[in-house]
Amino acid sequence: MRCRLRELKERIHSIKNTQKITEAMKLVAAARVRRAQEAVINSRPFVEKLVEFLYVINEQLQSDDIDVPLTNIRPVKKVAIVVITGDRGLCGGFNNAVIRKAETRMAELKDSGIDSVVISVGKKGNAYFRRRNNVSVVSEEVDKVELVYSKFVSLLKSDPVIHTLLPLSVKGQVCNVNGSCVDAMEDELFRLTTKEGKLVVQRESVRFNEGGLSPLMLFEQDPVQILDAMMPLYLNSQILRSLQESFASETAARMSAMSTATDNADELKKNLSNVYNRERQAKITGEILEIVAGAEALRQSD
Repeated sequence: MRCRLRELKERIHSIKNTQKITEAMKLVAAARVRRAQEAVINSRPFVEKLVEFLYVINEQLQSDDIDVPLTNIRPVKKVAIVVITGDRGLCGGFNNAVIRKAETRMAELKDSGIDSVVISVGKKGNAYFRRRNNVSVVSEEVDKVELVYSKFVSLLKSDPVIHTLLPLSVKGQVCNVNGSCVDAMEDELFRLTTKEGKLVVQRESVRFNEGGLSPLMLFEQDPVQILDAMMPLYLNSQILRSLQESFASETAARMSAMSTATDNADELKKNLSNVYNRERQAKITGEILEIVAGAEALRQSD
């Protein structure tokens, strides 16, 4: 009985310490996620308008038959998939969801007869893909580059998404050698809006003639010069945005996971405390019965 009580007491103490750690990690994640959320929201309008503007310029270049390497659309034989995961765990299913998304995309490309290589960003993704013998984690000459990351929706939700980085083309134009489209079904532009103070993600197809930039606009500089100057800005902004989205999603997932862990630890502590109290009460009751029995035996012997 004494050993049982000692074990319960030690376990309750251990759970209390774990609860303090998870509570602290939840508070740290909550402080970080607010800054990350603001960074994501502030960067989205600029990035989306930049992409829309470059699409218009690129359309004009395609019609004028001008060669710009990063926007050239050619039959796809190999796709580079940039997978963005976190460096640490304890964030629920965040990393696994992104990895599953990448695995699904690689399987789709394989079924279409297209090779794929992985450029992994984040220790968790690196550790996973390095164990895979059938996955090349290298940087090679490719015909298409896609980003796979977790898109921040709210503090309670994030969605793994696929976003084409290169070539800069309208959805549905990138095909394989057989002329079949290789774009992911969910590879779309997302626009963040605010409705009654709540973050809402709405899907919109790419349109240039309805409320967007006019394809008939005139440029003072050669469109090729404009595109060459803005492509580094486009690449940097897209990669930075995906990293911001991923970080915000990771910290929100960690905050949620640590909140759940704290609640579970509190519930487990209560259950073990009840068991400890019952065991302790049984021990005290047993000792009282032994004393009473001993006293009764002495009384009868007298």
